[in-house]
Amino acid sequence: MPDFLDGKRKEIAQRLSELKPAVEEHHRLTDAAAALEKIGRSALSAIAPARRGPGRPPGSRRTATGAGAKASGGKPARPAAKPGRPAPKRRAGRRKGSGTRAAEALSFVRGQPGITIPELAAKMGIKQNYLYRVLPGLEKEGKVTKNGRGWRPKG
Repeated sequence: MPDFLDGKRKEIAQRLSELKPAVEEHHRLTDAAAALEKIGRSALSAIAPARRGPGRPPGSRRTATGAGAKASGGKPARPAAKPGRPAPKRRAGRRKGSGTRAAEALSFVRGQPGITIPELAAKMGIKQNYLYRVLPGLEKEGKVTKNGRGWRPKG
């Protein structure tokens, strides 16, 4: 029995010595990536002016001379309603929880039932607050259910 244990200890020590250069390279690359990220952010903030708030950037709006624009304003005219019919409704936009991130989150929930939002965010590489909006949308659609802190696929 002692020969077996000594053999295993030697195998482990040999494998550790083989892996040590890869681990050191990993640490060097991680440090280099962090340094480049700092340089990239500081250089970008020095070049690009900070945005002042929500909305379109200056110069991106259509002007009154643009194609399809009304003479009095900068927006194009809405299509007129046919006689006897109500005006066409605007699209409400994409439904919550129907994008590719929602599909990705759903696949992780199916793969690991009971997964929590922090675990899911770490696996997807995104912030948790996004998932606090997406998963309730998936729950309303009947695709997942919440069980305590974890989420499970429905059906």
